[in-house]
Amino acid sequence: MVSSNWVFSSLVMLFMVGLVSSAKFEELYQPSWAFDHLTTEGEILRMKLDHLSGTGFQSKSKYMFGKVTVQIKLVEGDSAGTVTAFYMSSDGPTHNEFDFEFLGNTTGEPYTVQTNVYVNGVGNREQRLKLWFDPSKDFHSYSIMWNQRQVVFLVDETPVRVHSNLEHRGIPYPKDQPMGVYSSIWNADDWATQGGLVKTDWSHAPFVASYKGFEINGCECPATVASAKNTRRCSSNGQKKYWWDEPVMSELNLHQSHQLIWVRANHMVYDYCTDSARFPVAPVECQHHQHKTNHN
Repeated sequence: MVSSNWVFSSLVMLFMVGLVSSAKFEELYQPSWAFDHLTTEGEILRMKLDHLSGTGFQSKSKYMFGKVTVQIKLVEGDSAGTVTAFYMSSDGPTHNEFDFEFLGNTTGEPYTVQTNVYVNGVGNREQRLKLWFDPSKDFHSYSIMWNQRQVVFLVDETPVRVHSNLEHRGIPYPKDQPMGVYSSIWNADDWATQGGLVKTDWSHAPFVASYKGFEINGCECPATVASAKNTRRCSSNGQKKYWWDEPVMSELNLHQSHQLIWVRANHMVYDYCTDSARFPVAPVECQHHQHKTNHN
């Protein structure tokens, strides 16, 4: 059986064409707003939210396919009303987006992690889960792996969500728009905690999220190159091979599939696919997932 870890170490060594990888914030990222709310201390970046503002950062480049990872230590104590996000997104009204959103809670209550996928500007694909650890006590890694076959959300290398390419069933898949990598912290007490019932307690400000371990292993896309050319440039062919196009990356291995089943069974608290009030007819990609589940 393939190892539980992604086969990144060997593949990244073999296929370094067009890859970018670093652990230094300033090499990959830049502040995007409220610069005075970001501070660095050695290898650690801290972003704070207070009554004046939140803040955020973004990658200096855009990428097609690969894996992005950051280690985050979320806001400790009473984080109700706050949202910390780590996500990839392209630009424009028909943008694609892959989201991690960490929804704060009152002291002692667990964080909720919300993931979402936008394709051609359309989202409404929320899933929510409670983690199997307290994400405010230490740093944990959060990753998004993206290739032409699937988008995988990982927490400490455990897959917590897979969005598969179902173009053969007429369902659009995000594979033609370069994406930037972003993170932000902001006040969202109109919806973040218990549907907006619990508001942000500003007496506990500033709310601080800490980051380290910045990694991007992907195909960097020059702004001057058209999207269609980037798709070709960032795909394997006879002259070059990329690790994300390797067959082992096209689907989860057996161990990872079991991990995902465990996460869904024990930690998922909301899935848009089963929300019949919002979707009286299940979205088409959900019907595919239910069909697979019934036949496993």
